[in-house]
Amino acid sequence: MSNLQFQNDLDRLIAVLPDKVKRYITYEQMEDVIEIVLDIGRTPEIRHSGGRIEYLGEEPVVEEDIKYITQRIQNFTSDNRSGIPGTLHRISAIRNRQGKVIGLTCRIGRVVTGTIACIKDFCMMGKSILFLGRPGVGKTTKLREISRLVADELGKRVVVVDTSNEIAGDGDTPHPAIGHARRMQVSQPQYQKDIMIEAVENHTPEVIVVDEIGTEEEAQAARTIAERGVMLIATAHGNSLESLIKNPTLSDLVGGIQSVTLGDDEARRRASQKTVLEREKQPTFDIVIEILDRNTLAVYKDTAEAVDYILRGWPIRPEIRKVDKTYEEAPQPKPEPKHEPTISEQINALEQKINPSDSLKYSFSRQKYVEDVKNYKKIYLYAVSRTIVEKVIERLDLNAEITRNLDDADIVIAHKNFAKGGAKVLSTANDYRLQIFYVKTNSMAQIQKVLKDALQITETSETLQGYYDDAERALDEAKAAINKILAGAEHIELQPQNQQIRKLQHELVEQHNLTSKSIGEGANRHLKIVGGQDFEKKIS
Repeated sequence: MSNLQFQNDLDRLIAVLPDKVKRYITYEQMEDVIEIVLDIGRTPEIRHSGGRIEYLGEEPVVEEDIKYITQRIQNFTSDNRSGIPGTLHRISAIRNRQGKVIGLTCRIGRVVTGTIACIKDFCMMGKSILFLGRPGVGKTTKLREISRLVADELGKRVVVVDTSNEIAGDGDTPHPAIGHARRMQVSQPQYQKDIMIEAVENHTPEVIVVDEIGTEEEAQAARTIAERGVMLIATAHGNSLESLIKNPTLSDLVGGIQSVTLGDDEARRRASQKTVLEREKQPTFDIVIEILDRNTLAVYKDTAEAVDYILRGWPIRPEIRKVDKTYEEAPQPKPEPKHEPTISEQINALEQKINPSDSLKYSFSRQKYVEDVKNYKKIYLYAVSRTIVEKVIERLDLNAEITRNLDDADIVIAHKNFAKGGAKVLSTANDYRLQIFYVKTNSMAQIQKVLKDALQITETSETLQGYYDDAERALDEAKAAINKILAGAEHIELQPQNQQIRKLQHELVEQHNLTSKSIGEGANRHLKIVGGQDFEKKIS
């Protein structure tokens, strides 16, 4: 927003204030002001972003001053908020026990650009992002700028669910600060969850932006949206990821927490108590960003991993980003009109990936690839976790991909709980004569089983689940060894593992300021952990 535009918006706020307040306000002093506060019986004051408070004159606010303002603005909604059409300013009321307004907080709304430059690469990944931070730290400002970025620069269909009209301003026309994003207003805060679902069902968004997820129902609505393949950008009540995990109302946003009782052997192997806390399901948000202050952000790039580390008491270091620094971006180009390659083109592309040394292995490659292309499946998901399905496809190297268009789909995978009401999507799939497969839960094992049935795969049935089990066991073994080293053991050798799992073990050892190195050859390659502050690691 230009200075002229900000002054014009500020003029519209100043116009509703009584003369005793107006005459003390100048544009220069308002440059870093957060809010103007008027309480009956007290001197009006303006509060600056640095915490400084400035008093406007010496006359206290009286009842007539409050009435002067309330008569010049729109009626307060059920959450005691109002605004000025065409601006981002918000006016909130404080009432006495009889319901009479006795105080006003005039929050200054301004467009601040550049606040997300340091996390632009994350915003362009297409992953769901959750912002955490205390009030007034700039969460809504970042939502506003991300809405414009994704809608204008990436050309995506963005819908802003604006409960308090704070993101896109008051009035029927959204503020230009959100670019070409569309805005859905919410008549009362308790209806926010319904508008979130309505946005998905009626307006085909690719991205939904929501401010202040604060109830269990809204958290459930957020999960439903994310599992339908829609990118979700939101803020939530909480200062940190750890505090969110401990919040029973909102913990579902990061996967939910459940208490698990371990057997004696397992508890000893983990060097933990018999009752432990574990993540219950896949997180709704792929990335969590803590806003430490207006210029500092802490980014957890993998929410599931971060939550697991915190629950197990392992150290986790978020990536720190500074607003005034530049970071490497990985922008995604706008999608071009899709070209459907012919079978011959697909065969040629696949054959180019074959190494010459594999010629014997692929002596019948052309016939094999023709068969692969014919059997290639496009999967449409209904209320099923897209993230988990993508991981299963990638880990098992399945001959399939996810499609957002039911018209292109070969098969449909749906959540059984959401199919009971006779969903329109499923009836349409039946009209198209598409096979429908159902999952009972959004768990890795369940989705893997159904995918294998849908794609008629019989070999390597436990490949993916086995990988996660092996990694978890290996990290638990490393954790137990670390505890023994810290207790005085000189060195401990772990069980042989593959290179990828050894890398995870090396990283865990490094976080405890210990030394580890890989020893042994081939299938017997394993870690040796020793004490000491100087960290040297080898990964081969």
